[in-house]
Amino acid sequence: MPDIQHYVLFPNHDSGMRLYNELKALGVGAVIAPTPRTASKCCGISLMIDEKDIGAIRQCSEEHHIEILKITAVEKNINPHRDKYC
Repeated sequence: MPDIQHYVLFPNHDSGMRLYNELKALGVGAVIAPTPRTASKCCGISLMIDEKDIGAIRQCSEEHHIEILKITAVEKNINPHRDKYC
């Protein structure tokens, strides 16, 4: 079974930063990350989240009127040899 990572995608950088700050204040874990190109080709910022927090994130987004495009699951594609030159 492949490892899956969940991302919150945004229409712009401001929405991503606003939601990140609100989640941080609530104690909900999120990590600012580049948007995986397999998920979207628009705004470059996304939030990596745990699947268990999706409900709290949607609620926070609605309460604070922060627009999100979608929450998506992407298969992890970690290459341990990336950017190794020796």
